[in-house]
Amino acid sequence: MPFGAAVTAEGVRFRLWAPDAAAVTLALSDGNPLDMVARPDGWFECVTATATAGSRYRFMIDGIAYPDPASRWQPETVTGPSAVVDPTAFAWSDDGWRGRPWDEAVIYELHTGAFSATGDFAGIVPHLAGLAHLGVTLIELMPVAECAGRWNWGYDGVLPFAPATRYGGPDALKHLVEACHQRGIGVILDVVYNHFGPEGNFLHAYAERFFTDRHHTPWGAAINFDDQGARNVRDFFIHNALYWLEEFHLDGLRFDAVHAIADDSPEPFLVELGARIRAEFPDRPVHLIVENDRNDAALLGHGAVAGGPYDAQWNDDFHHAMRVLTSGATGGYFIDYNDHPAVHLARALAEGFSYQGETSRHRDGQHRGSRSNRLPPTAFVNFIQNHDQIGNHAFGWRLDRFTGPEAIDAATAILLLSPAIPLLFMGQEWGADQPFPFFCDFTGALADAVRQGRLAEFSAFPEFSDIAQRDRIPDPVSAATFLSAKLDWTAADEAGHRRLLAFHRDLLERRRARIVPLLKGASAAQATFAVEVPGGIHVQWRFGGGRRLTLVANLATTPLIPAPWPLDGVCLYQSHDATGGLPPWFVAFHLIEEGETDA
Repeated sequence: MPFGAAVTAEGVRFRLWAPDAAAVTLALSDGNPLDMVARPDGWFECVTATATAGSRYRFMIDGIAYPDPASRWQPETVTGPSAVVDPTAFAWSDDGWRGRPWDEAVIYELHTGAFSATGDFAGIVPHLAGLAHLGVTLIELMPVAECAGRWNWGYDGVLPFAPATRYGGPDALKHLVEACHQRGIGVILDVVYNHFGPEGNFLHAYAERFFTDRHHTPWGAAINFDDQGARNVRDFFIHNALYWLEEFHLDGLRFDAVHAIADDSPEPFLVELGARIRAEFPDRPVHLIVENDRNDAALLGHGAVAGGPYDAQWNDDFHHAMRVLTSGATGGYFIDYNDHPAVHLARALAEGFSYQGETSRHRDGQHRGSRSNRLPPTAFVNFIQNHDQIGNHAFGWRLDRFTGPEAIDAATAILLLSPAIPLLFMGQEWGADQPFPFFCDFTGALADAVRQGRLAEFSAFPEFSDIAQRDRIPDPVSAATFLSAKLDWTAADEAGHRRLLAFHRDLLERRRARIVPLLKGASAAQATFAVEVPGGIHVQWRFGGGRRLTLVANLATTPLIPAPWPLDGVCLYQSHDATGGLPPWFVAFHLIEEGETDA
């Protein structure tokens, strides 16, 4: 890694890109200051035998001490000294781990601080056996890069190479990855390459070229991926991705909000990033997922004919259409799905994106998306809950606050038995009562700005037009708001929660046994769909060997009489008796083998 501190045979080599600094001094906590040698293109470097693994250090520029932007560990705070880490010192015991194929992926997203009572990496380990029994093959950690404060969603990271000390630091994360691999579970990490957090990032002070005024984002000047000096900036993030995958034996990365990465270069950073990762890891499964509001199909479908470097995208179209059908949601981005939600859902199930170039009312008539029906269904990660879709609500309410158990069961069955990759958010499998509101831990003027921004975000909603109602919105910087999100695992054993947990286990076992075999080697979606107002849906996916998977559903509160489609083939799942028609919240999956007929 060209950045940061590296343990070598001659001692520790320190490197910093500081093109705006005239001179840089290495300040060791247990040694004398050392002048760093200026190298071409704004680099400073020194090698010293007085530093070893564990040594703490800062870089002194114009008399001000800064942490290493590529720090592998911040034992104190984001503004404190960095610590040297020898990545070869950890004795890994997962040599037999070869990863899990993407087509069998079942993803479980969690927030390290809110998932367990201890709120750290070690606290996740006791729950891994239960997740494996549930049918989870991959856990997805929300961002763990070091950021300011005692609690945070993770998207305010400022030191992207440093696993948060509040969670246990580098070795604790490695122990977690080992424990996951021992139970047959892979680990995906959410990383943020579109912005830095508002506190603890000092790159502006000595590397102004790390940012560019050519583009502006909600967080200010954009990170520089296409202006002067962009080569070093690109390398910083490329090596960050390689670092997580190599030094922590991670099984994949989820790239947050890549639509916010401003880049007009001939070779977009995202394309270069994906290609570099694929070139470095040709012999083991590495799963790459993007969150991308642009619905750019060209990035997706790794391994498929003409596929891009990324395996899949979080599919908001599926979620939004399902949410409108199951709860009647109308505000914000749901307006794009209000007119024909069943059509949007059926198209998302059959073709991946619902918006494939159509205009978006929510985006003031802009065209959104590109053709996605050439992609396999595994190029999309579907969900009915995730951190955003829960936390975007003013109170962080989960889906059960907006709809009933029958609707949730129907949505869950479609999520877990459809060919797209399913994602569950922590506690969803047993119907956790805890909300997941937005929380962070800032102080002073920054805390006030976050509070005001959160209130302003919801001021346009009719239910919060009254100031008294807005005052009920949880304070995002309060400890109580963070603590309200902590899962109460003792509740999972209550009768209603046990039923839902058993339901998820049953569906995931059916998926493993009957759906996953269809997906191996699946190419284009080759799917068709039909809709019956108000909520009737028929989707058929064609796979190799003449096999056809069929979904028939009625996602409405009124029955469909008579049933508009037959229930042909081998029944994989059926929620209700369909004699005489399709009752409300009916879901059925059937498999038709080659040679069988369907009407």
